[in-house]
Amino acid sequence: MEIIHPFGGKAHKFETEFAGKTLTIETGNMAFRADGAVTVRYGDTMLLATAVVEPKPKPNTDFFPLLIDYEERWYASGKISGSRYMKRESRPSDKAVLTCRLIDRPIRPLFPKGYRNDVQVVVTTLSVDMENEPDVIAIIAASTALMLAGTPFEGPVAAARIGQIDGKLIVNPTLSEQENSNLNLTVAGTKDAILMVESVAGEVSEETILEGFELAIKQWQPVIEIQNKIVKELGIETKDYELFTPNEEVEAKISEFLKDKLGKQVRHADKNKRHEAIEQLHDEVVAEFALLSDEVEDDGKERYGHPDVELAFEKIVDKEIRRSILDESARPDNRKNNEIRPLSMQVGIVPRTHGSGLFTRGATQSLTLTTLASAGAAQQIETMEEDTEKFYIHHYNFPPFSVGEARPMRSAGRREIGHGNLAERALLAVLPAKEDFPYMIRTVTEILSSAGSTSMAATCGSTLSLMDAGVPIKRPVSGIAMGLMVNHNKPSEYVILSDIQDAEDFAGDMDFKVAGTSEGITALQMDIKLKGLSLEILKAALEQGKVGRAHILKSMTDVIAKPNAELSEYAPRITKLMISPDKIREVIGKGGETIQKITAETGVDIDIEDSGLIMISSADAGAAEAAKQWIESIVAEPEIGAIYEGKVVKVMEFGAFVEIMPGKEGMVHVSQIRDERVEDIHKELSEGDEVRVKLTEIDDRGRLNLSIKAAK
Repeated sequence: MEIIHPFGGKAHKFETEFAGKTLTIETGNMAFRADGAVTVRYGDTMLLATAVVEPKPKPNTDFFPLLIDYEERWYASGKISGSRYMKRESRPSDKAVLTCRLIDRPIRPLFPKGYRNDVQVVVTTLSVDMENEPDVIAIIAASTALMLAGTPFEGPVAAARIGQIDGKLIVNPTLSEQENSNLNLTVAGTKDAILMVESVAGEVSEETILEGFELAIKQWQPVIEIQNKIVKELGIETKDYELFTPNEEVEAKISEFLKDKLGKQVRHADKNKRHEAIEQLHDEVVAEFALLSDEVEDDGKERYGHPDVELAFEKIVDKEIRRSILDESARPDNRKNNEIRPLSMQVGIVPRTHGSGLFTRGATQSLTLTTLASAGAAQQIETMEEDTEKFYIHHYNFPPFSVGEARPMRSAGRREIGHGNLAERALLAVLPAKEDFPYMIRTVTEILSSAGSTSMAATCGSTLSLMDAGVPIKRPVSGIAMGLMVNHNKPSEYVILSDIQDAEDFAGDMDFKVAGTSEGITALQMDIKLKGLSLEILKAALEQGKVGRAHILKSMTDVIAKPNAELSEYAPRITKLMISPDKIREVIGKGGETIQKITAETGVDIDIEDSGLIMISSADAGAAEAAKQWIESIVAEPEIGAIYEGKVVKVMEFGAFVEIMPGKEGMVHVSQIRDERVEDIHKELSEGDEVRVKLTEIDDRGRLNLSIKAAK
């Protein structure tokens, strides 16, 4: 049925097959005021993506102001927040933040350099079917909205998720299929080139990753075609825009001024000396070319605004870095293209934490601390898509002093969440099963010094710290960041760099992070500044990265080859106990009274699972054993003929009730107190007396008959 809105006009619907399912894109039916708006449906997952572009450039801005927002809505999955006090969606979940980054990374490189118009893309979840993940569809939706907005966006972009089940690669595995998948590889790109890679894997080979790249490109072709079809049929044209570029006159004059002052003069193995040399040149350039203040007398030289001078200087330095690497194979610190910065590592350097690892690579340094707790400390995850527990967490902190700056400390931003998640994913494949190591594990990386590749330093530091803590990981994991310099005048000429540092990242074309063990890759993340990479370049980067990872791994295992056999003396010990699920209620007690009494008197932590598994956590072995015996006494079944030390809880004329186990009482008849006749039972027994009794009978009603005289 054709839909025509008085304001928005006619609605248009397009469909194509994508990895065996129908992908539906509709525009003109919602969000009329946005410059571009689409709904995209895949299965019963449906998203609304809008793009709004400011018509004029943002003044006094030296970067592209692109803002990506991914809005989770609980209603999309038919849920209401479980919080008693907050039902409205509040701050984005980590998953939402990571999805924002996932959308941003393949979109940003396709805008022209110097574009300064504010662009905002908002992707809102309308329906989530809990099988088809929305993140891949969100990339497609954002791309289509931008294509319709008339921006100078050199799309379209498509994305696909690649899984591996029983050795076979599959496209867009459902959430249930991902549970059995050894690979979760998200790839985004244009018709024939890759722009973004994100992956968590179970030690897969480089060859498998490359096969996944090829499969993704092949499968997303219909998605590229349908976006082009939409633009053509709707007659979308690019709106006029202007670009901010360095003042060519300023750049030419500064370049001439610096002609004999770059090259070897600003290359040095010591990062600080290198920066001092560049900073000195910067000051000379500013003094020679920047406008003087009102308080300084004009010296007659031709001068320019500070922003033009700063921008030109940065561009010239970046060009020099690229030139020296491409023409002379000379990196800023004089390393070879495949050479790793000097490595230094230590473990066990922080006294009271359960594990610690200090990892230093060149001027980049990370300190990772490990904390172990009982499984009951697991993080409860409740989002639109998830309602689960998390037993391993990695948090990443990037304080300002790590880059020599003084600025306010803030809570974790998108960068910190993204880097922390990458290091976390890198270790997932080697962590022990909960059944074998029933702990909640938290690692925290403090970046102490940053000169590039801090997320991979966090990965290596996490490995060291976990092994120091005695966590029985399967194998150690190392990570490396690979860079790329392409000759823009002749793209077939390029240089791949191992272990890039900040200057090479800023001036270069790629930041490709690869983490893994001696057996294979466990995590990937790639960002580029180009408009796509060929499989040839990606293959070369993976091969060179494998060698670099092995070198770093060797240095790590020279410091600590395997996890410590014993946990830290300050780490809790966990004692496991299996009881019948029918007995759980008895251990907990009415209103939790029994278990609260056990924990209060022994000081332990107790976690009980529905299966009947009880985990007692305490750094005091004696306290854990006391709690275990207490629980065993609660769940134990009385045995006829057994002798018990009991407590008199009530005295009657005909006998006394004696508690022989927690919650289990039996009757000592007056005739069973002693051989002689008892005239007055109150003279023999009082409440609170400790008595030794024998269980002589359990009658057909389950009542316990006890005897004091038989126990003598």
